[in-house]
Amino acid sequence: MDTYFTLVQLADASVRMAIPLLLACLAGLFSERAGIFDIGLEGKMLASAFLSAAIAYVTGSVWLGLGAGILVSVFLSVIHGLASITFRGNQLISGVAINFFAAGITVVIAQGWFAQGGRTPSLSGDARFNGINLPGALTRIRDKMQASPGMQFYSEFISGHAILVYISLLIVPLSWWVLYRTRFGLRLRAVGENPAAVDTAGISVTRLRFSAVIICGILCGIAGAYLSTAVQAGFTKDMTANRGFIALAALIFAKWRPWPALWTCLLFGLFFAIDTRFQNIEVDLFWIVALLLGGSAALIGYVLRKDLVDKLVLGGLAAVLIAVALGAWVSSGSAEGMTLGSALWETVKVPSQFIQSLPYILVVVVLAGFVGKAIPPRAGGEPYVKER
Repeated sequence: MDTYFTLVQLADASVRMAIPLLLACLAGLFSERAGIFDIGLEGKMLASAFLSAAIAYVTGSVWLGLGAGILVSVFLSVIHGLASITFRGNQLISGVAINFFAAGITVVIAQGWFAQGGRTPSLSGDARFNGINLPGALTRIRDKMQASPGMQFYSEFISGHAILVYISLLIVPLSWWVLYRTRFGLRLRAVGENPAAVDTAGISVTRLRFSAVIICGILCGIAGAYLSTAVQAGFTKDMTANRGFIALAALIFAKWRPWPALWTCLLFGLFFAIDTRFQNIEVDLFWIVALLLGGSAALIGYVLRKDLVDKLVLGGLAAVLIAVALGAWVSSGSAEGMTLGSALWETVKVPSQFIQSLPYILVVVVLAGFVGKAIPPRAGGEPYVKER
């Protein structure tokens, strides 16, 4: 397989893996722009993933499953809104409660309903979202490999995605337009910065914030349904794999803006795609050591003028990477009975656990290195009490 086609396949997988992150990130964007912090994205995605797969299997219609997933996600969003807006409760605790509730209830209901160890039966046919082959696109791998680079890009990267992928990508410019070119978006951003001023203008802060959390629920519902009916053919326990929390990190890195959110989620999607497609990577030990030491040097150089917390977190991560690099180098030489110099050019298999940890390492780097630069909405996380 030629290198270009492999890169196209990797880009294609990156988009597929980025879609649930992107939808959850945009969901958090609307909610937090209105001043409602929501760390319950994970729970809403998980509940939607389960109910979407379950209803799609029972009815044989993936669209009914999608609708059910959106409804349960909106229901949990309304609960979060009641707790944090109406009753002025702690928004973080409400989000954590939703995550715990969804993680437990989905497995219990799935086991009681299908008796398959907390899973749903496998979906097929009209019960799941299949790829859409655009006009003129090639469908067989052999034909794609023998096609021109342009046709490879069109057939593998542009064509073949589920309809939710195209819808999700269109939601990005739609979100930008709503937030920055409509009256509703202006008011939504204003209520996250200064709800008292919005209230003084005669606009309901409560209504705007509930609108935001409902939009959040819709987007999380689509994200969860995509995971269980498009990426996979059914629901499995904890299948969201902390994507809700990664989406929050991406939201901070994107500074609560739609277009940067897209590029950040694609970056995270790339790491998930590497884990999916290249679990058995074999390279010279030299390149692994060089990558780890180079990354450590970059982290150390970045934090030299940062705050103490950044220095401790990123400096500690750099120390771990250095230790891993030196440990791999020394252990490889000892195991093969060769000198350290010759051990550097031995071909080794990259541990799959390290590849799987790449998205979470990036989360640590993003949160520790960029949280100080990203300024959240000023009224975020604070219940609004109307003055009388």
